[in-house]
Amino acid sequence: MFDKILIANRGEIACRVIRTARRLGIRTVAVYSDADVGARHVRLADEALRIGPAPARESYLSITAILDAARRSGAQAVHPGYGFLSENEDFAEACAAAGLVFIGPPAAAIRAMGSKSAAKSLMEKAGVPLVPGYHGEDQDPNLLAAKAAAIGFPVLIKASAGGGGKGIRIVNGPDDFMAALASCKREASAAFGDDKVLVERYLQRPRHIEMQVFGDRFGNVVHLFERDCSVQRRHQKVLEEAPAPGMSAERRAAMGAAACDAARAIGYVGAGTVEFICEPDGRFYFMEMNTRLQVEHPVTEMITGLDLVEWQLRVAADELLPLAQEQITLRGHAIEARVYAEDPSRGFLPATGTLNHLQTPAEGVHVRIDSGIEEGDAITPHYDPMIAKLIVWDDSRERAIARMLQALGSYRIVGVGNNVEFLSRLVACPAFTSADLDTGLIEREHGYLFPAVAEAPAEVFLLAALARLLRERQDAVVDASPWAARDGWRVTGAARRVLAYRHAEREVKVTVAYEAGGFRLSCDGQSVLAGGELGPRDELRAVFDGSRLNATVVVAQERRHVFLHGRCWVVAAVDPLARSAQGREAGGGLAAPMPGKVVALLAQAGAAVERGAPLLVLEAMKMEHTITAPAAGTVKAYRYGVGDQVSDGAELVEFEEAAP
Repeated sequence: MFDKILIANRGEIACRVIRTARRLGIRTVAVYSDADVGARHVRLADEALRIGPAPARESYLSITAILDAARRSGAQAVHPGYGFLSENEDFAEACAAAGLVFIGPPAAAIRAMGSKSAAKSLMEKAGVPLVPGYHGEDQDPNLLAAKAAAIGFPVLIKASAGGGGKGIRIVNGPDDFMAALASCKREASAAFGDDKVLVERYLQRPRHIEMQVFGDRFGNVVHLFERDCSVQRRHQKVLEEAPAPGMSAERRAAMGAAACDAARAIGYVGAGTVEFICEPDGRFYFMEMNTRLQVEHPVTEMITGLDLVEWQLRVAADELLPLAQEQITLRGHAIEARVYAEDPSRGFLPATGTLNHLQTPAEGVHVRIDSGIEEGDAITPHYDPMIAKLIVWDDSRERAIARMLQALGSYRIVGVGNNVEFLSRLVACPAFTSADLDTGLIEREHGYLFPAVAEAPAEVFLLAALARLLRERQDAVVDASPWAARDGWRVTGAARRVLAYRHAEREVKVTVAYEAGGFRLSCDGQSVLAGGELGPRDELRAVFDGSRLNATVVVAQERRHVFLHGRCWVVAAVDPLARSAQGREAGGGLAAPMPGKVVALLAQAGAAVERGAPLLVLEAMKMEHTITAPAAGTVKAYRYGVGDQVSDGAELVEFEEAAP
C-alpha cells in the first residue's frame, strides 16, 4: 500500500478521499488554487501545495502544475477524484511517465471510453445494445442536421467528450437544430476542450440506470449493483438511489453482465460506471461509461457496506479485488440528494456567497454527509456550486424517503441561495414516492415542485419578534446598566412597542406588551403569551400560550431567516425611520445574475425585439445562461463584448421598453 498520495481535486471528493486514506494510515497531499487557500480539503490534508490562480484551466486542469506538486511532495500516487483531469488519458500517461501511480483505469481504457462516439462503436462490436443515432467523426453541421432528420425528431445532441450534464441539447424540430448545435458545441468546448458531438434519438420517458463496476489488474471484473439516477435537472442528477426501484433479479443480472462485458472489452481496472438509458418496457441501451468514481458512489457504499475509495487504493496498489461477485451483497435502500447553491425558481441558476450560518443533520448509521464546505466558507463562481451530498439509508425505500425528508428538514443554510426546500418537495412528490420515475420527472411535476409563493403564517412573525426580544434580554444581562434593561418597565406603566416585518409585498406588525410571564404578542388578530429560550446556534424554543414550538431564527442584516417545520421563511425587519426604497424605473439595463464571461451576442444593437427574445449568452460555472428581453423593446447598446468577463450585477445591455 502507498505511504503518501496526492489528491488532484478539491471540494467534497478531496475530503472524501482524505477520510479513507487517513483510516488506512496513508498521508495525503492536497492541491489548491488561489480561490481555495482556506478550503476545507486544504485544512484536512496532511500537506497542501498551491498549483495556480483561481481559473481551473490554470490550476486544477494544469497537468504540469499538478505533477510538479506531486514531485515536490514525494507522493507515490495520484487520486484524480471526479471531474477535472479524472478522465484525461494524457494526465494518466503523464503520471506514469513521472513514476506516479494513477489511481484509476489505464490510459487506454480512458481513451476508449473518453469519446462517446468511439465508445458506442466499441460497444456495438461487443453486442451491447445502443440507442439509434449518429456517432461518427464527421462534424459538418449540414451532415449532422441530415442525420438528425433521418433519426427522427426529437433528437439529443450530446458532447462526445462530455459529462456532468454539460453540452447536451434536446431538439424538437429541424428549425431549432442549428442554433442548438452551435450552443452545444460552445458549451462542450468550454467545459471539455472538445466540441465534437453525437446525435441520438431522444427517448420518451426514459429512466437513467447505471451499474457500478470494478476491475483489477488480474482480469477480475465485478459489479456492485445498480443506481437509479433518473431524477435530473438540466441533464444533471439531483437524486440518486440504490437499488433501482422495480428492478427484477433477471433484469439486474442482464444489466450487470452487460456492464461487466463492457469493462472487460477495454481491459478496465479500478472503479467505473456503465450508464444505461432504459425504456418503460424494460429495454436498456448503453449510453456511456464513466471511467472514474461517480458523485453518487455513496449510495452504493451504503447498500453494500463497502468503501469504494479503499477498493480504488488497493487495486491501484496491485492487489486483487477484495471480494468476488457472489460475495457482494445488497441490503436496504439508500438515497442521495445533492445540496446546491442555486435558485430552483430561476431555472436552477447557480448562486454565490458566503455560508454565514450552516447547520446540518446529525450523522450516524442512517445519515451521511459528504461536503467540502463549512460555515464561513464561500461559494465562488469558479467551480461547481455544490454545498454537500446528503445520503440516507434504511431497511426499505419508504423508510429511506422518510429519513431523507427528516434530514432535509434539519438543514439550516443562510448566506447563499440553495435548493433544500426544493429537494424536500421533490422527495415528497407523489411521482417520486410511488417510483414513477423518468428523466423528465421535474418538468412533468412542475406544478407540484414550483408552487406559487405562499404568505408567511402569523407564527413566523411571532417567532421573529420573540427571537429579537429574547436576544435583547440576553444583551441586557451582559450589560448590567439599568439603561440597558429590556423588561418594559415605565414610570407610567408597562410599555408597548411595535415590531414590523415584511414578507414579499406584505408588511405585518407585531405588537409587544411586557407582562410578568413574558411577552404578550399580537399579530394578524392573534394574541399569545410568549416566552422561551434562545440557544447559542439561534435555536428558539418558543412557548406560545403554554404550547412549545421549536424553530431557528438567524439574523442576517435586516433579514430574519425563520426555519420552521422544514421550511425557511425570510422576512425583513422594517425600520420605521428609514425611507422606503424607490422602485426601479421601467426600462434601463439588464444585469448579470452572477459573475461570468460573455460568449455570444444574439441581437443587433438598435434592433427591436419581443419579450423573451434571447439577447446575450453568459457562461458561468461551466454552464451557459441566456439573458432574454424582459419586455418588447429596443436593444440600445451592449455594455460588453464577446470574451469580456463581467461581475455579479453588472449591467449587460442598455434596453428600452416599448411604449404601452
